[in-house]
Amino acid sequence: MLDALIVKHLKEPLRRIARPLAKANLTATQLTLAGALSGLLAAVAIMFDALIAAVIFFGMNRVLDGLDGALARIQGPTERGAFLDITCDFLVYSAIPLAFAIRDPSVSLAAAFLLFSFVGTGSSFLAFSIFAARHGLSNQALKDKSIYYLQGLTEGFETTVVLLLMCLVPEWFEGLAWGFGALCLLTTGSRIIEGNRVLRGISTPEPDRLSETN
Repeated sequence: MLDALIVKHLKEPLRRIARPLAKANLTATQLTLAGALSGLLAAVAIMFDALIAAVIFFGMNRVLDGLDGALARIQGPTERGAFLDITCDFLVYSAIPLAFAIRDPSVSLAAAFLLFSFVGTGSSFLAFSIFAARHGLSNQALKDKSIYYLQGLTEGFETTVVLLLMCLVPEWFEGLAWGFGALCLLTTGSRIIEGNRVLRGISTPEPDRLSETN
C-alpha cells in the first residue's frame, strides 16, 4: 500500500549510498546475495531464540534489498539480477514464519496460515506481471521496478514492518500472523479483481507459424 510513496522518498538517498559501492566495483548481484544470506541468518537466529540478532540480520536484508536496486540502476539493470532479487525476497519472507514455527511449534497453525496468504499475494503479483510484460503494461507509480507491480494493501513495506514486529515482540506473533494473513488474502482478492478487469478482452497473441511448403 505504501511502497510507491516509500520508493519515491528513498530513491535519491539510496542512489547516493550506491555510488561509492559502484566505484568500489561491487555489483548489484553481490548485494542481492549478501542480503539473502542476511535474511536467512535472521531466520536461523529466530529458530535459536536470538531475536535481537534476527532484527539486525533482517534489517540488513532490507537495507541491502534497497541498495541492490539502486546499484543496478547505476550499472544497468539485468533480467538475471531482477529474477534473483525477486526470488530471494520471497524466500526470505517465507523463512521468517517458518522459523517462528520451528522456535515454538504451538504457533505453527498461525505460521502456516501466513505462509498460505503469502502464496496468494506472491502468485497473483507474479502471474499478473507475466501478462503485463507481454502486453506492454506499466505501473507509473513504480516505473523503476523490473516488473509490473500490481499494488495492494500488503506490499513490501508492510511485510517488512510486520516481520520486524514479530522479531521485536514475539508474543505478538500469532495475532500478527492471523491479522496480516487476512490482509494478504484481501490483497490477493483485490489483485484478482483488478487483474481480471485489466486483462478482460485481451487475447493471447498467436505464436508465429512457419509457412508450410509442399
